[in-house]
Amino acid sequence: MLIARNTVVTLKYSVKDADGTTIDEGGAPMVYLHGGYGGIFDRIEEELQGKDVGDSLEVKLEPEDAFGEYDAELVAIESRQLFPDNIEVGMQFERGAEDGDSDDGLFTITDIADDKVVVDGNHPLAGIALLFSCTVTDVRAATTEEISHGHIHGEHGHQH
Repeated sequence: MLIARNTVVTLKYSVKDADGTTIDEGGAPMVYLHGGYGGIFDRIEEELQGKDVGDSLEVKLEPEDAFGEYDAELVAIESRQLFPDNIEVGMQFERGAEDGDSDDGLFTITDIADDKVVVDGNHPLAGIALLFSCTVTDVRAATTEEISHGHIHGEHGHQH
């Protein structure tokens, strides 16, 4: 079966940065519902269209095709007293929007100095070009329920 809209695709994959450093070894297979459901980057999905089990490919993703460009406006310096005592660099937290403010999302603590904390709302891979390598290991028709829910069920999928 060829990869097409409303098929469930299983990939053995790895992700490297432009320098060849491994970002994700792909220890577990990636399984997603093909056809614009947002389970994989659009550019990779386009390249996989029409492929079959055993086919391999490499896709270079520019930042705009992956986690976006780095946005300096998503970095903020906050008062240390806004945080619990046990914070550490690398911790992540959700920051909710207040009064319609648009800076909600996941933030990472990148620095703690004296009475200030630096938080960054960029994805850790923002601004980085990536090389996505994969081999198609399985393709099957999606179930009616998977299509209506927009994601896969069962092994490697979402459970209800």
